[in-house]
Amino acid sequence: MINYLSQKSKKYLSELSLILVTIIWGGTFVIIKSAINDISSMLFVAIRFGIAGLVLLPIVISKRKLFNSEAVKSGLFLGLLLFSSFAFQTAGLKFTSATKSAFITVSGIVAIPFFQILVKKKLPSFGAILGAVFVIVGVAFLSSSGNSFFDIFIELGSGFGIGEVLTLGCALAYALYVVYLDVHSNTHEFWVIFPLQIFTISILGFLFAYIFMFADVESLHITISENLIIAFAYTSFLATVITIALQTKMQKGVTPTKAGIIYSFEPIFAAIFAFFLINEKISNFGYIGSALIFSGLIVSEIYDYWKKDNGK
Repeated sequence: MINYLSQKSKKYLSELSLILVTIIWGGTFVIIKSAINDISSMLFVAIRFGIAGLVLLPIVISKRKLFNSEAVKSGLFLGLLLFSSFAFQTAGLKFTSATKSAFITVSGIVAIPFFQILVKKKLPSFGAILGAVFVIVGVAFLSSSGNSFFDIFIELGSGFGIGEVLTLGCALAYALYVVYLDVHSNTHEFWVIFPLQIFTISILGFLFAYIFMFADVESLHITISENLIIAFAYTSFLATVITIALQTKMQKGVTPTKAGIIYSFEPIFAAIFAFFLINEKISNFGYIGSALIFSGLIVSEIYDYWKKDNGK
């Protein structure tokens, strides 16, 4: 009984930690939106993760004896997957709307159960899959700016070009990241794979800032402003150091599909931050979408309890 309660409390602590991660992510939308005009997007990513890396550097030096070749490879691989998600989304936003970008990005949770089967050779629970379906429908409602039910499908289905393809790459890269993080965080030392992800993203960010400039995707520029300083402070410390630390440490306490459902709360928290900070209104469809996303988590939780109570 004590062992069961201990497992339950660990599960809840893990889920609450990932919800905190998602709340912090929700705040980045408004903050970055007010700062991104002052800097090219990939340079912002590079500096954001570079600052986070400098913060962690003294700890990394003190933990250097923990480093081994396998753990280093895992950290670099996870960093590459996470950076790929950032890069694809950033490039995709040049060619598609924010609405489609949000929907396609979060729709990546549908891929998590399939990647879980391929990578971990383990089937996700029926409750997790059903919860993911609720989430996808909810995000479609939340992302729509239409005035009727049919507008949702017209808006999301109109045109599928290079922007949508790139954003789909972002969704798939992040789905892979969630699954592989579950694998590697259970195998390797936290203080190796955690900071290496951040260092990898920063280095690749600087590299791609120049690649994007030469490929004429975006110009390389930076103008120091109050908004930019606030954005760096928030994203470097809270939305990078704290969130990746919590993800790497706590995600192993939940299944990859359940983690994906929790992460899909991001647009809800983004809408709440936008409402209070820049007075953006939430539509009736937005409320319906939020309720459906929340229902997705509840459905997966109820199924977990039913499964345990019935010994399945």
